[in-house]
Amino acid sequence: MKEVASKYLIAGVDEAGRGPLAGPVIAAAVILDPEHPIDGLADSKILSAKQRESLFLEIRQHALAWSVARATVVEIDQINILQASLLAMKRAVDRLNIMPERALIDGNICPVLACPAKAIIGGDATQPAISAASIVAKVLRDRIMRMLDRKYPVYGFAKHKGYSTALHMETLKYHGPCRVHRRSFAPVAACLGENTLDDD
Repeated sequence: MKEVASKYLIAGVDEAGRGPLAGPVIAAAVILDPEHPIDGLADSKILSAKQRESLFLEIRQHALAWSVARATVVEIDQINILQASLLAMKRAVDRLNIMPERALIDGNICPVLACPAKAIIGGDATQPAISAASIVAKVLRDRIMRMLDRKYPVYGFAKHKGYSTALHMETLKYHGPCRVHRRSFAPVAACLGENTLDDD
């Protein structure tokens, strides 16, 4: 049973991993504690990995509530990356152990939530709660990609996190896609063939 929130409880919601060719999309929801402000919150993309990790620890320690959820590669290929991102966001908000009175979503489209929601373009740079969510999502997705790198070392996931870098495209063309590649994405679809590197 979720607690009833006061009107001051606002969840920031953001995702990481819409653009890459591989891996899940990860969403986070964070309700910050106004009694414990966190210095340095910003769009995760402008922070260094070390800064993100440090802020992630502070968010875990001081936020009133935080949660994370994913949409899998299979879901991305089935319903498209936009819908998968919205699904991951909904799952993240649903997993909060405190029901927010309102959710602020980074971007221009809101998922269907149990509470009112507002989409804010560039919100990860202007809204501290969204910034916090962007940091949580980015840190945890990067960890997932490092784990996938150990399973599929030929692709270099630990370096590029699944984005379409020159290294990734070269290995993708040579080895073909593996199970964690998004086959609905055109660069991956173009590499489908006999070289597909899949598990048994």
